[in-house]
Amino acid sequence: MIVFPAIDVLAGRTVRLQKGLRDNVTDYGAPEDMAAAFKQKGAEWLHMVDLSAAFDGKSENGEVIKRAVQAFHGNVQLGGGIRTLEDVILRIEDYGVKRVIIGTAAVESPGMVAAACKRFPGRIACGIDAKSGMAALRGWVKESGVTAVELGLRMKDCGVDTVIYTDIDMDGMMQGPNIAQTKEMIEKTGLQIIGSGGVNSLESLRALKEIDCYGAITGRALYEKVFTLEEALMA
Repeated sequence: MIVFPAIDVLAGRTVRLQKGLRDNVTDYGAPEDMAAAFKQKGAEWLHMVDLSAAFDGKSENGEVIKRAVQAFHGNVQLGGGIRTLEDVILRIEDYGVKRVIIGTAAVESPGMVAAACKRFPGRIACGIDAKSGMAALRGWVKESGVTAVELGLRMKDCGVDTVIYTDIDMDGMMQGPNIAQTKEMIEKTGLQIIGSGGVNSLESLRALKEIDCYGAITGRALYEKVFTLEEALMA
């Protein structure tokens, strides 16, 4: 299982939100500094989210993200506000990310997702953020009316092979990931599922590994020194 340390970027800074609320923010410094530190500690992949783009559909974080990608010198996956094929091309060809994560557009523009998968095979993932089993859109502020499993299967048909699955109620709350719903995603979709949201201990990581998660994202626990990245990689 791959451990993905997380960097969420808002207004050019590394931040963590509780339950996805932009007015509930903790600042952790420059993204490029955090990326370099994670690389030095042994991370093979980095998970980044452009929160400005996720909330507003546009972003001023491009140059900051490019610096972070360069500082990491490895595989970076990036999500947040990616809603057109041009957005995908920009992130891959200009920012230099390895994998692009499409969220809202997975529901609103499945044709675009299919086109992106065709142009960049193996480099398109779907971010499915769920609240009570239902997929949420637009930076978690709108419900889609589609279950997380159903959306995963639709994305599989479009050519997506990897899903980042986040339980909104658990994200940033340090209460443990939703193992049951993550397991359901793995078993019912057959996709590579990266578990996200609420990872609060090394036991959380082991629990995700036991249900055959392809990867696990951890953010707040690292920033608050609940465990180190080295310990997470070892676990």
